[in-house]
Amino acid sequence: MTVAQLKAELDSGANPILLDVREPDELDISRLDGVTLIPMGEIPDRYTELDPNSDIVLVCRSGSRSAKVMAFLDEMGFTRLRNLDGGMNAWATEIDPSLPVY
Repeated sequence: MTVAQLKAELDSGANPILLDVREPDELDISRLDGVTLIPMGEIPDRYTELDPNSDIVLVCRSGSRSAKVMAFLDEMGFTRLRNLDGGMNAWATEIDPSLPVY
């Protein structure tokens, strides 16, 4: 999904789980409000913390790590997954320029 699509969805009152798969120090650089943080390396041990029936948008810096996590969760039976194309850098560039691109 594009950052514009996510912003429109959030502005409409939708409340998907925003699953950020970056490292904790990356959240100190930029973050979306209300994210759930599970770093990519912890996903295999922690994915059971997530509801496989929830609407989940995966977020990382540029969209690569989140795409890998999305593929893993898909294999684990999750069906309502979307990847944020371009990740936080696209969000910072297109939606919220107050956030740094890194």
